[in-house]
Amino acid sequence: MPKFYARRRLGFLAAFTGLIASAGLLNGPAASAALPTPVSAATARTYLASLTVATEDRTGYDRDLFPHWITQSGTCNTRETILKRDGTNVVTDSACAATSGSWYSPYDGATWSASADVDIDHLVPLAEAWDSGADSWTTSRRQSFANDLTRPQLLAVTDNVNQSKGDQDPGTWMPSRSAYRCTYVRAWVQVKYYYDLSVDSAEKSALQGYLAAC
Repeated sequence: MPKFYARRRLGFLAAFTGLIASAGLLNGPAASAALPTPVSAATARTYLASLTVATEDRTGYDRDLFPHWITQSGTCNTRETILKRDGTNVVTDSACAATSGSWYSPYDGATWSASADVDIDHLVPLAEAWDSGADSWTTSRRQSFANDLTRPQLLAVTDNVNQSKGDQDPGTWMPSRSAYRCTYVRAWVQVKYYYDLSVDSAEKSALQGYLAAC
């Protein structure tokens, strides 16, 4: 290939790569993929159809009934483990506390450079689990649920977004980033299915609507 055309081709590729990167398609936040990949929308629809529909009951709920942020490895507890998993260039001290790094919150698209600005969200909230059947679980099973690194249940997100979500289900709260909603509902249904938790009628209706658009 003549050098002139080679240079033109390289220039075009560089410009095209830059365009993609500026659009966030090539160099998008790596942390957005840190959540264990949920089941497909088709599988989620099948799972959802099999879930028991029941009225929620919060009688007796206490967050302390779900032992959370247990030690996972060495000096690292569950929160610290997720911060390392979901962050970029995370540096930790001897106690496993994150001293630097960055965290992208897929719920709202914000990026944070201080771990104090990041919460670890229980995608299916602890109170929601209690309402849906966890009230009959052993403490050991509630602990497993609250610290589950295998299912798509724990995710680093903007702290005030997590706080605004609280214990709401998809019938009343969804991530503001519409691009993440399909992932969110697929994960929600997978977690509920795995732990044999019920859904209420409004929750199921909302999930069906979002899954239909996946």
